[in-house]
Amino acid sequence: MAAARPELNWPVTDATVEFGLDTFGDRLEDSAGGKLSYAASIRALVEHAVIADELGVDAYSVGEHHRPDFAVSSPETVLAGIATRTSRIKLGTGVTVLSSDDPVRAFERFATVDALSGGRAQAVMGRGSFIESFPLFGFDLADYDLLFEEKLELWSKLLPETPVTWTGTTRAPLANADLYPKTEHGRLKTWVGVGGSPESVVRTARYGFGLMLAIIGGPPQRFIPYIDLYHRAIGQLGTTEQPIGVHSPGFVADTDEEAKELLFPRFKATRDKIGKERGWAHEVTREDFEAEAQSGSLYVGSPETVARRIAATANTLGIGRFDMLYSSGSMPEGALAHAVELYGSKVVPMVKDILAS
Repeated sequence: MAAARPELNWPVTDATVEFGLDTFGDRLEDSAGGKLSYAASIRALVEHAVIADELGVDAYSVGEHHRPDFAVSSPETVLAGIATRTSRIKLGTGVTVLSSDDPVRAFERFATVDALSGGRAQAVMGRGSFIESFPLFGFDLADYDLLFEEKLELWSKLLPETPVTWTGTTRAPLANADLYPKTEHGRLKTWVGVGGSPESVVRTARYGFGLMLAIIGGPPQRFIPYIDLYHRAIGQLGTTEQPIGVHSPGFVADTDEEAKELLFPRFKATRDKIGKERGWAHEVTREDFEAEAQSGSLYVGSPETVARRIAATANTLGIGRFDMLYSSGSMPEGALAHAVELYGSKVVPMVKDILAS
């Protein structure tokens, strides 16, 4: 039993860490190097979730995007399909962009997934790293912070599944409104995806939600102050302590060399494209990639390499869940299916063995 930080309320062991897989629903490649259709890409990720379920992976999350390089714009609909093909794996979003959504409709969608899955639905709420959904659904980016603050507040009031009266500025008021269907266990597990803002950490603690840290670059230990802040805020606010999760990119293949050669060009293309859109001057180099793979937040390599790095992060941060974003860009569909298989059959057991020792 290995405890990385003395102030934790639970020790980090193989029994207290859950292991999940994330996908943003990238449009994938076929065996000849061409692009799969959007429909085929969605069907492929459903098959990936089935593999993960069969191999004992704890959770599978699907992202929401409204861009040409991603196939999934309605993750809860995809999760509903996965629910009918799986039996035990927890199903969540990564993330639901609550700012440009309606909490009432979002609750109804999640409750439906929960019904189809026998109580396995989990909501992961966030503001999203892209902004296409705001003009698409008629929201003003000037209200970016207000939209999330008000809608997360309303979401928290819906979770007890009792009639709600609520008034705000971002949607019509509710007067003794009751929502259906009710969930299997009476309450949806909710996480909030946080990229490293102290305000977001405190907000998450205020509502007693799980903290899902999106660590997509740099050494994981730089997030220790945010984890400490979450624990302090929970204590001061008197809300319920929840496990902390980490979401980071990675990819598993039979060898380190194969994993890196498959991932690097897609990883670079994706990051460089986002960089151009957001005005970053620096393009990703192979040296950048190797540094992230060695000591940053990129978990790429053979099962042994990836397992050692995940275990190190779990111990360093004292987390209760680790989700690997196993697809980055237009990856070959067959390679991704194999990555899911390796993650469930080899990586997760190896991490558990390391933590248990």
